[in-house]
Amino acid sequence: MKILIAGIPQYAANYEHALTLCGADFDTTLYPADLSSYDRLLLPGGGDIHPSWFGQEDQGSRSVDPELDRLQFRLLLGFLQAKKPVLGICRGLQIINVGLGGSLIQDLPTADGHRFDGRDQLHTVRCFGNSHLYRLYGGTCLVNSAHHQGLGRIAAGFDVTQTAPDGVVEAIEHRTEPVLGVQWHPERTDRFPPQTGVADGGKLIRYFAERM
Repeated sequence: MKILIAGIPQYAANYEHALTLCGADFDTTLYPADLSSYDRLLLPGGGDIHPSWFGQEDQGSRSVDPELDRLQFRLLLGFLQAKKPVLGICRGLQIINVGLGGSLIQDLPTADGHRFDGRDQLHTVRCFGNSHLYRLYGGTCLVNSAHHQGLGRIAAGFDVTQTAPDGVVEAIEHRTEPVLGVQWHPERTDRFPPQTGVADGGKLIRYFAERM
C-alpha cells in the first residue's frame, strides 16, 4: 500500500508525519513517474485555487498558482479514473470540488471565524448520518480551522457531510466512489492538548490509509 501526497515537498511535513504515525508508505511529489505505483492520493492544504478554474474573476483569492492547480487536477482525475481512494484536506477539498465541476466562495463572509490567525482556530462541526465522518466522530465534534475560502456549488455526485455552525461546508463525500474531503486539518490535531477536546484527526488519516 503506497500513498501519493500530491504537494510541494518542503510544505508537506505535517502530512508526512501523520502518515508515518500510521505506518504508511508514501511519496511527496507533483511529478510521479507512474500513477499505477500508488494506491491512494492525498491532496494537501495550501494557497487558493485560481478563480478562473471555476469561471470567476478574482474576488479575494490569495497566493494563487495556476500551474500547481493544473498538476493537482491532473493527478486527481488520474486517481478517479483508476477508482482509487482520494482524501482532500483544506485546499485539497477545494481541488476535489472545483476539479469535478463545483465552485468556491473566494472570501467567506464569516472568514474571521475560520482563518489562520497565528494559530488554527477551533469550532464545532455537525456530522451527518450515513457518512464516513459520522461513523468516525459521531454527530458533532470540535475541529481546527485555517482557511478564508469555502465551497460554493457542490460538485455532482457529492453529499455535504459536515458543516460549521455558520453553514460553511466542512466536508464532502462522494456517493459511490472512495473520495472524501475535509476543510479542517486532521494532520495536525495532535498539536492540541487533549483537554481542548479537538477531534483526533489521526482517526481519519488512519481510515484513509488503511480502510477507505
